[in-house]
Amino acid sequence: MNADLVQASNLWPFIAYIAAIMVVIAAMLVIPRFLARPSRGRATGEPFESGVVPVGDIHVRLTIRFYPVAIFFVIFDLEAVFILAWAVAFREAGWIGYIEMLVFIGVLLAALVYLWRIGALDWRTERQKLQDARLQI
Repeated sequence: MNADLVQASNLWPFIAYIAAIMVVIAAMLVIPRFLARPSRGRATGEPFESGVVPVGDIHVRLTIRFYPVAIFFVIFDLEAVFILAWAVAFREAGWIGYIEMLVFIGVLLAALVYLWRIGALDWRTERQKLQDARLQI
């Protein structure tokens, strides 16, 4: 029973921390309700972006070509996270960690070369490619 009491006494900082978080969250949700002045001016509902009055429809349809670029960015951005973690633990990883990172970077470079060769990084449409081919002839 004494061990349970010691274990429970070690939990109180965690419980106090969670309680403090709840108090801060409640304060951030409640205090602005009391401090904010309700004002409905004539331009309150108008969209405003850096002083430029919007013209036309605000919904812009993007082409599907943006999707692969976003996916490639996420993939190659995650590589930076792994390389940074490796760099932090460089001394502990030793030569085996160095070889593993070389293999990792080699696979990523091979993937980048593959994407480049199949044209996945090319933004031109088929029409633009045909026009470029005609100009080169």
